[in-house]
Amino acid sequence: MLISTPASFEEAVAELAAEPGSVPLGGGTDLMVGINFGRERPQRVLSLRRLGELREVSSGARVRCGAGVTYSRLLAELTDPAVVQAARTVGSLQIRNAGTVGGNLGTCSPAGDLLPALAALEATVILAGPGGERRVPFAGWMQGPKRPNRRPDELVVAAEWDAAGPDQAFLKAGTRNAMVISVANLALVVDRGRRRVGLALGSVGPVVIRAEAAERFAEGLLEEAGWERRIQPTPAALEEFGRLAAAAAEPIDDVRGTLAYRRHVLAVMARRGLERTCS
Repeated sequence: MLISTPASFEEAVAELAAEPGSVPLGGGTDLMVGINFGRERPQRVLSLRRLGELREVSSGARVRCGAGVTYSRLLAELTDPAVVQAARTVGSLQIRNAGTVGGNLGTCSPAGDLLPALAALEATVILAGPGGERRVPFAGWMQGPKRPNRRPDELVVAAEWDAAGPDQAFLKAGTRNAMVISVANLALVVDRGRRRVGLALGSVGPVVIRAEAAERFAEGLLEEAGWERRIQPTPAALEEFGRLAAAAAEPIDDVRGTLAYRRHVLAVMARRGLERTCS
């Protein structure tokens, strides 16, 4: 296995264009596990650790988070609650210090904890390749399990999204309280400025799923009460929101949980998320 460590972003893009079979390496928290278990055998690895351009974070009306930003930096430098809460659930401290935004996007696992938050925020994924920059709305990013909308000669550069305010939540269910792959998770964003609700479900289908019927239901509640007001949804409204969220899922039975349990826990988490973001 050949490991290349380009010294500049331009050099990395040019090298990947010349060797499109290269596997980009950020923190290595997914790739190294695959190599250690014999599931991955890359002939060429492109290390991105020297590329400072990928480690930049900017916030304001528009948030930009470089692909090389670690989960620990998300916790320290961002204020978007869904992103921060998702980053807090990722692995151990060591994993959070190494794993990156670009790695979560590139691995493109439906169980990736950060991905529902990016979906609910309607983030844009920015890539760079021989033809220049390409921007992919998150809705078009995941094409299947571990199948991102990335060409072999492109690098993930950053994710961007509009600041959505404080009314956000991320909830996760697992077989234990820490260092676990999600049985199910969800991110809920109530963007009062844009009068929009985003609800994204993870680990309950081949890709992260937007629960559009539940989103419209919550938007109706807020429209009726007034978007600027805090509300306490009725028990009946919470029950319906949870039902709609669970109905949007496409779960399976596997070693982590059954289809029925995943639907049940999604409904519970959706109800809790709506209470937290509205009241």
